[in-house]
Amino acid sequence: MTIRVMVVDDHSLFRRGLTALLTHEPGLEVVGEAADGVEALRRVKELQPAVVLLDNHMPGVRGVDLLPGLLEVAPETQFIMLTVSEDEEDLAAALRAGAAGYLLKTIDGQDLAAAIRRAVGGESVVSAEMTHKLVRAFKASTAAAPPPSAASAAEESLLSPREQELLREIARGASNKEIARTLGIAETTVKIHVQHILRKLNLSSRVQVAVWASERGLG
Repeated sequence: MTIRVMVVDDHSLFRRGLTALLTHEPGLEVVGEAADGVEALRRVKELQPAVVLLDNHMPGVRGVDLLPGLLEVAPETQFIMLTVSEDEEDLAAALRAGAAGYLLKTIDGQDLAAAIRRAVGGESVVSAEMTHKLVRAFKASTAAAPPPSAASAAEESLLSPREQELLREIARGASNKEIARTLGIAETTVKIHVQHILRKLNLSSRVQVAVWASERGLG
C-alpha cells in the first residue's frame, strides 16, 4: 500500500529536496506541499494524506498551533513535526497537541522513511536525540502534577478492563504489534481498542493517550 505524504514547510528549497528524497523511497508518494498555515489547512483537508511532515516554526504561526485545526479537518492523518528545534517545551507541546511524532531535520533519509511507516502503523516516533528530553519533560510534569483527581479516575473508569490494559501498554511506548503480542490478541483488535480509548477520553492521537496516562502515573 502506498503511503500518501504531504510536506508543510515555508522553505521551498527544503520542500523540494525532501520531496525528491521521499520519491525514491518505495511505498511513499508525496501528494502535496504547503508553505504556510492557511495553505496547509486547505491542502490537508483536500488531499487527506496519510502523513503530514510539519515544520514547527513558520512565519506568523507555529506548526504546533496548527495541529488542532489540522486534526479537525483530517482526523485519520498522522502529523509528524519535522523541525530544527531541540527545545523540550516544543517537543512536549507538539505531543500534547496530538502530533504522532517529533523528528529533527538532521534525520537520515532512510530513517525518516522508516519513521513515516512506523507512524502509519500506530507508533509514536521521536528522534533519538530528543528521547532523553521527552523522558525528562514527562518526569518533571509528573513530579509537579497533583495526585490523580476524582475526574481522572472517573475518566479511566470509562474504559473496559481490556482498554485499561492497552492504556498502560501505550504509556509504555509499545507499538500495536507489541501490544498484540503481549496481550495475545490480533493487531486489528488493538487498533479498534485504541479508537475506543481515543473516543472515550476525548483525545485525538495515541501520543496524547501516552501523555495522558504518563501524567497520571499509569505507565
